[in-house]
Amino acid sequence: MGNCTSSGSSEVQEDNNDIQNNIVIKDETVHYDGCSRLVSIYSQKGYKEINQDAAIFYQGFGIQERSFCGVFDGHGKHGHAVSKLVSDRLSSLILSQQKAFAHDDYEENINNETVSSSEWRRACVSAFKVMDKEIKRQENLDSSWSGTTAVTAIVQGEDLVISNLGDSRAILGTTSDNDELIAIQLTTDLKPDLPNESDRIKKCNGRIFALNNEPNIQRVWLPNDDLPGLAMSRCFGDFGIKNYGIIAIPQMSYHRITNKDQFLVLASDGVWDVLTNNEVASIVWSVKNAEKAAIAVVNAAVAAWIQKYPATKIDDCTVVCLFLQEKKQDKHLNKKETSTSPT
Repeated sequence: MGNCTSSGSSEVQEDNNDIQNNIVIKDETVHYDGCSRLVSIYSQKGYKEINQDAAIFYQGFGIQERSFCGVFDGHGKHGHAVSKLVSDRLSSLILSQQKAFAHDDYEENINNETVSSSEWRRACVSAFKVMDKEIKRQENLDSSWSGTTAVTAIVQGEDLVISNLGDSRAILGTTSDNDELIAIQLTTDLKPDLPNESDRIKKCNGRIFALNNEPNIQRVWLPNDDLPGLAMSRCFGDFGIKNYGIIAIPQMSYHRITNKDQFLVLASDGVWDVLTNNEVASIVWSVKNAEKAAIAVVNAAVAAWIQKYPATKIDDCTVVCLFLQEKKQDKHLNKKETSTSPT
């Protein structure tokens, strides 16, 4: 019950004749002589009737050699509709905001080729705010208690810009001087119990506590009602609790890509709840056919759910693997995980 997509070929394969529309592929590279990046995308629903995850890969994002990708994990009754809307619209909003800022600053060149990380930071933060307002204006979509996470990446040359909202995650697979593969976490899982997040929520009169049957999951609640029990501190939608410290401002990070950086993985928390960064990186690197990397990660996550939590219902799992270099074999995974500190 999944949707597997690879680009290079921009081929979409549906498993078990389950045709889904939660993955968006855009390719605007017309007569492009550069090297298109290989991407592998797979999404599989969990126990729910509807897969609430969504994902996008956009080659030719503004200019032909730029790529955009994202994973969006919906929650609540209409979470699937919110995640799909964000997947469909966010990339265009980021581009429009970047162009508007460049025009205002009189810095845009003819080909729109040079955009600094600070410009992308400003464009992404602004676009996320606009996206949240657009969700709220939807007449046929009640998102009072429904929303979605978002983790996105913009890749152009040596520049990698990450935006993160919620508890989906991005990691980088890179190689050390000893030719060992290392998993670097590029984002922070924005949970309510993080000190800065908790302080903001409590200052806005939101409450944070865990349920008795889930003592390890801190959730956000209204001041005087045990609703909605949100397990993240930032998201799109969820307007019923937006006045109590839940925000749609992404945490931004930047990475300068080197020839040692091999691949980028974005995934929903259905993967990270049961697999470590090292395990995911190892799976991606061990797959002989890179186009099958995402499905290999999802299959491993599903197996881990069954093994570790046999009495728990499996979550939706969505993975985007974007290869930054031509894939090589016979790398060994370093046992250490490292993380960068998003700004």
